This record gives sequence, C-alpha cells and structure tokens, in this order.
Amino acid sequence: MQTNTMPAAASVLVTGGAGYIGSHTCVELLQAGYRVTVLDNYCNSSPEALARVERITGKTVQRVQADIRDGAALRDALRSSQAQAVIHFAGLKAVGESVAEPLHYYDNNVLGTVRLLQAMQDCGVEQIVFSSSATVYGDPVRLPYTEDHPFAPTNPYGQTKLDVENMLRAQSRAKPHWRIALLRYFNPVGAHPSGLIGEDPQGVPNNLMPFVAQVAVGRRQSLNVWGSDYDTPDGTGVRDYIHVVDLAQGHLRALDMLQRGTGGQCTAINLGTGQGCSVLDVVQAFEQASGRKVPYQIQPRRPGDLPAYWADPSTAQRLLGWQAQRSLHDMCADTWRWQSMNPQGYASPVTA
Repeated sequence: MQTNTMPAAASVLVTGGAGYIGSHTCVELLQAGYRVTVLDNYCNSSPEALARVERITGKTVQRVQADIRDGAALRDALRSSQAQAVIHFAGLKAVGESVAEPLHYYDNNVLGTVRLLQAMQDCGVEQIVFSSSATVYGDPVRLPYTEDHPFAPTNPYGQTKLDVENMLRAQSRAKPHWRIALLRYFNPVGAHPSGLIGEDPQGVPNNLMPFVAQVAVGRRQSLNVWGSDYDTPDGTGVRDYIHVVDLAQGHLRALDMLQRGTGGQCTAINLGTGQGCSVLDVVQAFEQASGRKVPYQIQPRRPGDLPAYWADPSTAQRLLGWQAQRSLHDMCADTWRWQSMNPQGYASPVTA
C-alpha cells in the first residue's frame, strides 16, 4: 500500500506529465488523492494521454499547455494550482538526438530546469522530485551501480541530467529548507494494465521494448539486435528493465519522503529491479506474452553501447520502502496489451 502523509488533496505540478512516465505517475497521484496539474508542450507526447488518465481514474487533470522555458507560464501554473510540490519530467531524452543536437538538449533540459527552479523559488514551492537517469554513471567502474558510483556520462543527454542534478544540489546547499529527490531511472518499460496508456514513441523507437512491440503488432518487419559477442550469458546487451507502474509508484514514495523530511535535503535514489535481462531474454519473454514471433537480425555493436548494467536498488528500499514488484513477463504482457489495443499509439481509436 502506498502511504501519503501530504495534506489532504495536496496539489502537485507535473511538468511533462503527458509523457510516458509522466502519464503513469499522474494515474498513481490521482488514485492516491492528489490534485494534479500537468504542464506540457506536447512536443513528444499527446493530450490524448491525459484524457486516458482521466478515464482510468475517474478524476480530472488540470492542463497547462506551455514550454518548460516559459517562466511566466510556470509561475502562473504554480500559483493557480496552489502546488505544494513539483515532479519534473519535462525533458528531451533521445541519446542519439542529443549527440546530433546538443544545444537543443542543454536549452530544454538545463535552461528549462533553471526557469522551473526560479519559478518555484518565486512562488514559495520548495519540494521537487526530479526525473534523472542512470546515464549519469556512464561506463561502469563496478556493478551494480550504487548511488555513489562515479559520474561519467557518455553523451549530452546524460550530461544534461548530471548538470541538473548538480544545480539541484547547489540549490539545496543554498536553501537548506528545500527538499529534493533525484530519481535515477534504469530502463522503464511496460504499460498500465488497462491498456489505455503506454509508450508511444514518435518515429522509429529508440528503445528496445517499443520496437519489439511494433514488430509483434506488424508495424515493423524485424528487430535489429546490436551486438551478440558481449561478455554476457547470451552475448547480447544486458539492462535493468523496470515496469513503468513500479516506477510511477516510486514517485509517490519519494513525495512522501520529502514531506516527512526523512531523506535529507537532496537525495539521489536508484529506481531499478536490481536484475539484468538481455535483449534475447526480452524477445523470448515478449513472444511468450504475445503469442507472436519477433523476428530479429544480429547486427554489429553500436559505438558507445555498454555490455551490461543494472541497479543496486537498496537505497530505495531503505528510504522509500519501495521495491519493484512486476516481472519481465508482466512488463511484456502489459506492453502487448497496450500495443495490440492501440496499434498506432494514441492515434488509435479507444477500443476498451
């Protein structure tokens, strides 16, 4: 059971709340009794996701269509919603695009967060949960990744996450009454069990699970497996996949921690399962969950890909009382339900 010690009907501003992780977190927030306002410019998301969130929960999401770099819009949203905390998802997240367009990533991810923190300071909002990433660690010096692992991001996307973390740490030192959680995600996958919301990438998916799902549903012919000669059990890359609902529930626990003031002023927490699964593990599990074959072709390794990494999630268990509950089979079954009900993502008519 989730605990919630924030005041009754506490208000939370969720930036980027129409996105994949944001929309699932909105469901959990609403079901836990929060009032939710979403600020999103829909550059990588759909307003339809929020309509589906309302359908799942039977509750209303207040919407503000605005850019995270718009300070006036941020202040208006914070004041009109009477927000007591912020969950900050608004950010660009494609590694390859960040290499090709680094200035775009620094402008959106770093400058956007500067604008958000300025607006929060102006409005007296002093609690924030930040959507960070395991990419801040870079090449593993040791495994599993613990929160004190050295930082060495290998691309501009990861560097922007680390820059924002550093900015939040500096703000925490300057303003000791602020309460900040830095949630370092591993590999979010899956979908809400209703099948109404899920991951809907624009264009060619950058991540494994949505690509596998699109192959299974017939949108793509086959999967490219990048490298089969890594030092892993089957030669393919190993990652720590976490169900998006588990991840969303981790945000509720983090909000609770901030309200209770038990986690320190600025606390970094890994959210992962603590177990690695290979690319072929995922393919096999998806075939079992969907009853469909997922044809794949082995391709050469991609530059910059790591052989294997996974989380040490013990800090989350200790500070948040949280641990991942859902299995790889659950992740695949829920992804398949979403993809088969919504073969064109949010452009599909609602069928349930």
